[in-house]
Amino acid sequence: MRLTIFAVGRMKSGPDADLVSRYADRLTKSGKALGLDFDGLVEIPESRAQTAEQRKAEEAQKCAALAADPSTVLILLDERGKSLSSRKFADRLADYRDRGTTRAVFAIGGPDGHDAALRDRADLVIAFGDQTWPHQLARIMLAEQLYRAVTILSGHPYHRD
Repeated sequence: MRLTIFAVGRMKSGPDADLVSRYADRLTKSGKALGLDFDGLVEIPESRAQTAEQRKAEEAQKCAALAADPSTVLILLDERGKSLSSRKFADRLADYRDRGTTRAVFAIGGPDGHDAALRDRADLVIAFGDQTWPHQLARIMLAEQLYRAVTILSGHPYHRD
């Protein structure tokens, strides 16, 4: 199963981008043996539409197009989502993979959040706690959790319950 991160907004080079890259490299090297291939990061610019609803709808269209294939699952990161332990997150990824899902798209919305229609279409909506996180940190945390999931599924001692 291919793992793709979709993010609204561009990340500038620097320590934040380096950290995402470090976890993505680890994920790429470790995930293949488990059938979890990191497919990369798809960044789109923030919409310039006049209203928040228009901006969210425009950004959602691009995300929905990426996740249009019926064998793709769409997982949104949203503060109103479910909090999953790292082990439950790993189990969910393994379940998607084992059911024949070909791709999982993890979507980080723009400053206005996700469009309601995209949230309704999502297979899973998760949160990294109740707080709102800056997009740079959300990307770092997602990349790390994807790597952590791979280590959990492989029995590597990186994760300790």
